[in-house]
Amino acid sequence: METVIARARARGGQAVVYTFDPHPRKVLQPDRAPGLLTTLQQKLEALEALGVDVVIVERFDAEFAAIPPEDFVRRYIHERIRPLEVYVGYDFHFGKEREGSMNLLTELGPHLGFSVTIVPEVTVEGRDVNSTRIRALLAEGAVEEAAALLGRSYTVRGRVVQGDRRGRDLGFPTANLDPENEILPRAGVYASWVRVLEHDALSPQTRFAAVANVGRRPTFGAGDRLLAEAHLLDFEGDLYGARVDLCFEARLRDERRFPGAQALREQIAADAAEARRRLGSGE
Repeated sequence: METVIARARARGGQAVVYTFDPHPRKVLQPDRAPGLLTTLQQKLEALEALGVDVVIVERFDAEFAAIPPEDFVRRYIHERIRPLEVYVGYDFHFGKEREGSMNLLTELGPHLGFSVTIVPEVTVEGRDVNSTRIRALLAEGAVEEAAALLGRSYTVRGRVVQGDRRGRDLGFPTANLDPENEILPRAGVYASWVRVLEHDALSPQTRFAAVANVGRRPTFGAGDRLLAEAHLLDFEGDLYGARVDLCFEARLRDERRFPGAQALREQIAADAAEARRRLGSGE
């Protein structure tokens, strides 16, 4: 992205990103489709923050998937965008049955007026950075390692909804999240930030330190659904209906069953203190 933006500025053009929605596998192999790390809105926000000028979101369906590779390059890339320089990842394939290869793209480019640059793999600690590896780290609860590959904290977005109010009864009210993202980290307790996006009383981007729990609340009888909730450390008020980002910074411990409410209350207090320490938000 940085290279594309820099080259666009140097040539007096626009930095354009071409992407698909939904993910091709969700159409072609729905039973094998991966959970996505970002929502479409999160992706667009991230690209805008980097300095991308235009994002083309192509609707991906079975008809679009049947387009031959050369037709795709000519009709959808050349005729619609008129690029001067095209940058693609080293493992990029395109067109019907993914038959389009780097060779075809680099052969067509000069005839259509654009150069092609293949971006090599990006590595962290000697290993390729890719979404499969990041998903595996999140499944282990390794949010700090995932952040190193993402270049940001893994963030789940959603609206705060009514819960069973057990946290309030324990003296630690929580914001229960209805997540928009497809992936939650492994069940456990995390030091987190909650960033407000939409709220009647709080300004957008207001941020609070929090201790977040992902799990099934085993102390009160495990359910089937994985839930995400956060206790904000320095906030008193009502977040119901607010839309927020829950940013996972560090894993504190596994989720476990406690003998009763008092033992759980004491552990949450300890978790909150440790979250403050990890986040550097004071005592």
